[in-house]
Amino acid sequence: MKYKDYYASLGLERAASEEQIKKAYRRLARKYHPDVSKETGAEEKFKEIAEAYQTLKDPEKRAAYDQLGSHAAGQEFEPPPNWQQQYSEAPFSAEEELDLSQLFAHLRGGGARSGGSRMSMPGQDYEVAVAISIDEAFNGTQIDLDLSMPEYDGQGRLHRVPRTFKARIPKGATDGQRLRLPGKGGKGLNGGRDGDLYLNISLRPHPLYRANGHDLYLDLPLAPWEAVLGTSVEVPTPGGVVRLKVPAGTQAGRQLRLPQRGLPRPKEGHGDLYAMVQIVVPGAVGDAERELYRKLAESSGFDPRGHFAVEAGHAH
Repeated sequence: MKYKDYYASLGLERAASEEQIKKAYRRLARKYHPDVSKETGAEEKFKEIAEAYQTLKDPEKRAAYDQLGSHAAGQEFEPPPNWQQQYSEAPFSAEEELDLSQLFAHLRGGGARSGGSRMSMPGQDYEVAVAISIDEAFNGTQIDLDLSMPEYDGQGRLHRVPRTFKARIPKGATDGQRLRLPGKGGKGLNGGRDGDLYLNISLRPHPLYRANGHDLYLDLPLAPWEAVLGTSVEVPTPGGVVRLKVPAGTQAGRQLRLPQRGLPRPKEGHGDLYAMVQIVVPGAVGDAERELYRKLAESSGFDPRGHFAVEAGHAH
């Protein structure tokens, strides 16, 4: 049979710890999962790392694999003479065309101590990207997941199985949050528990709001006279329209805070909504308006660039 270097498949040294094996698998599974990856050959790569992880994450299967020795990937090899008696519950011969994964499908749990009982194996954990709107994050939502998930059959072969179920996204879900759905991952073998499915949440772009954690940001356009004189304006929020007081002399770039108007927090309360002030000038004005602006320019002593002269004086 041909040797497969499971450590190399996960980018690890043979002395890697259990935690390093788990982290390497999660990283590569996210990169090559066929439902989300755009990499060439992603499905075959995903099968390769899944097969490697199935063996190396289990201490007894890893020990059995290590006993096979180290060979070049793809090199023909035979297990040591005593390997079958110690680890395998099924007879095989050198003439059989076995795949390495098939060899491990017949692995005896607990070595020779188990008396030939089949080893239980937990199902794999999987991850899937889920994009929701800010409104769905504010109110919570239910999504339909229609996935094609890799699973091992009773002979240890990997194949894809359609899985359809509903998932509840709680209100207040944030961009980058990772939600766990217990038992919704790969099926366990021989009584092993089912794996988990993790939803990696992202928030779709919104025409008005930008999210930062549970806080929301909104651009608030003001006319020049509104910023100078102060005003009261209606501002949309995910929970409904509210009225916001704009103080006189408000500058562009100022943040006006609307407390508790952001996304819900997990236990209680909400984040805040920040209105980011923008001063907007009319694109076109009539003769009367132009005359008023001219009179204002003549009578006003305000110099928005006065600091230029001060800095220029310092330079000399």
